[in-house]
Amino acid sequence: MELKPEEISSIIKEQIKKYENKLELVDVGTVIQVGDGIARLHGLEGCMAGELIEFPGDVYGMALNLEEDNVGCVLLGSDKDIKEGDTVKRTGRIVEVPVGNALTGRVVNALGQPIDGKGSINTNKFSPIEKIAPGVITRKSVHEPLQTGIKAIDALFPIGRGQRELIIGDRQTGKTAIAIDTILNQADQDVMCIYVAIGQKRSTVAQIVEVLQQRGAMDYTIVVSATASELAPLQYIAPYAGITMAEEFMAQGKDCLIVYDDLSKHATAYRSMSLLLRRPPGREAFPGDVFYLHSRLLERAAKLNEENGGGSITALPIIETLEGDISAYIPTNVISITDGQIFLETDLFFAGQRPAINTGLSVSRVGGDAQIKTMKAIGGKLKLSIAEYRDLVAFSQFGSDLDPETQARLSHGERLMEVLKQAQYSPLNVEDQVIILYVVTHNLLKDIPVDQISLFEKEFLDFVHNNYPETVKMISEREGLDDEIRENIKKAIEEFKKSF
Repeated sequence: MELKPEEISSIIKEQIKKYENKLELVDVGTVIQVGDGIARLHGLEGCMAGELIEFPGDVYGMALNLEEDNVGCVLLGSDKDIKEGDTVKRTGRIVEVPVGNALTGRVVNALGQPIDGKGSINTNKFSPIEKIAPGVITRKSVHEPLQTGIKAIDALFPIGRGQRELIIGDRQTGKTAIAIDTILNQADQDVMCIYVAIGQKRSTVAQIVEVLQQRGAMDYTIVVSATASELAPLQYIAPYAGITMAEEFMAQGKDCLIVYDDLSKHATAYRSMSLLLRRPPGREAFPGDVFYLHSRLLERAAKLNEENGGGSITALPIIETLEGDISAYIPTNVISITDGQIFLETDLFFAGQRPAINTGLSVSRVGGDAQIKTMKAIGGKLKLSIAEYRDLVAFSQFGSDLDPETQARLSHGERLMEVLKQAQYSPLNVEDQVIILYVVTHNLLKDIPVDQISLFEKEFLDFVHNNYPETVKMISEREGLDDEIRENIKKAIEEFKKSF
């Protein structure tokens, strides 16, 4: 076989053309210590804060402590197969979660992976969980109401789109119930809802998902669940994952509602993580940056101006207190970040006043800006009447015989408080709220026994919808309570009382 030199040279030239010099540089390190869901790594010179680190056996970690001679890393999976001397790799990616419409109606974990058994989520869009909140220039003042469907809140402590309203109270006082009722009330309001469960029991989360499904609310809701049995790092990143999903909808110009249930457990998970990472403890053993933990989260709720799409995120953080102590560390921190709080009281709850809202300690710092004009006209009068009633009740406990005027005021106050009671999972639309609150504030229920009021309210509202549908329409369309609306309501109540 004869080889020609020109053939050899052409083959070599061809090979040189096809030769690719592929050099892949991977920054690797070594595990020097592992335990309690924390790993210390040597090497990884260019590691970033919050970066995903790949461990053997498909476990990932998140770099939190960048120290001189090692990297402190929290594991987002089991550490039982990781041992000293194992090689780890940088991924070059900050922790991110899937975002987009494909998540609607799903239950996912803190990393955005589905846990509802409905198959994978078809989205190729991911977003990092840590982002800088919208600046002052891109925001707009809160001016549009977000109706909760709860009379006591919509009338007295209105919530606007883009606001952050804290729900605070002891355990078992109805904090989650208020949040769930608010989500149920968004059915026809075109608001995307995200419920983040942090450190809850699995059974509780399952119950909430079932309620949302039965009432058709999962059509516009995403549930992010990091239950009590999951690792502290997953509980820590859950609320950030939730708000990242919400920001995607806000960027599309939509309105979102996000519930964090609850941030006390979030702070506790962060504390246990920080102590294991050997960060110095401060007050109540929380690390020094526990305020920043919540401020950078809640600051991401905003109402954007028109140039930036006009979308909004309304946040309802929940905080659990111990024996009503709102002056503890985490409650005072979150109160100072939010635009108001709804304080739920154990004594009121057990006295049968549900929702158990303490009207004296609750406040909305956005106020009437986030109310429709007709509700604004009633809200102010209602607040004064309740404050007066509370003072009179305290005073009447000392005196035995009261003059007729005081008795009349007490009787009026009792009816006010009775009307503010509301069953769970039964949010009212704003027009119905205006009608029944107008009736009670103008003392048109004084001849109805207190124990009959809830029945009267239900039947009267049905009567108005059937016989005076144009009045209901006027309330939602007109600016304020004009004489025609007032006359129609008075006429309706007189007519209805004859048959009740």
